[in-house]
Amino acid sequence: MIWAVLLAAGESRRMGEPKLLLPYGEKTILEAVLQNAVASRVDRVLVVLGSRWRRIKNLIREYDVETVINPRFRQGMLTSIQRGIAVLPDACRAAVVVLADQPAIPTEIIDGLIRVYRQKKKGLIVPVYRKKRGHPLLVDLKYRQEISLLEPSFGLRQLLRRHPEDILEVRVSTPSILRDIDDPAAYAKAILKEGRPESISNHRMSFRDRRGG
Repeated sequence: MIWAVLLAAGESRRMGEPKLLLPYGEKTILEAVLQNAVASRVDRVLVVLGSRWRRIKNLIREYDVETVINPRFRQGMLTSIQRGIAVLPDACRAAVVVLADQPAIPTEIIDGLIRVYRQKKKGLIVPVYRKKRGHPLLVDLKYRQEISLLEPSFGLRQLLRRHPEDILEVRVSTPSILRDIDDPAAYAKAILKEGRPESISNHRMSFRDRRGG
């Protein structure tokens, strides 16, 4: 089994208001991300909540997803990853870590990461656009225990630094993997682009071993 761990626990400090609840198309930012995750090839979706968790949980109550609350969300994103991965079932082989403020990432990107993971047997699958790494990130759960012991202030990049030989970079043709919505300016740009959505029919993907080039 492969689960999506959707991180929706942040405080939206730079936005100045709950950004996941802002309109995006006919839904909210969070719902747009959630719909893409649910429509992908993951077996299940787990949403990690924190700030304003009651309001967000009520918003997504009709979606077929699991939820968990991260009481340590103020300590950083890694704590939400740790919380989500800790509650995944033993049968889960890998987790796709999805950011809840990236509504422009299409389902095809998630599906492509899963396909490459199954084909290439690497433990850390990272999308790359023009040599820049982005999200979502697929992590094999052989790293479950190691992730639980990582230092929150340094984030998940600690894991990638420790295991460069297990990284597979997947080149994608869309910059959406680099774009999140952190502040009002980024939100305004996202809304403009949402009115002129990028074609997803040509989301080419290729891969390279971190060592092999």
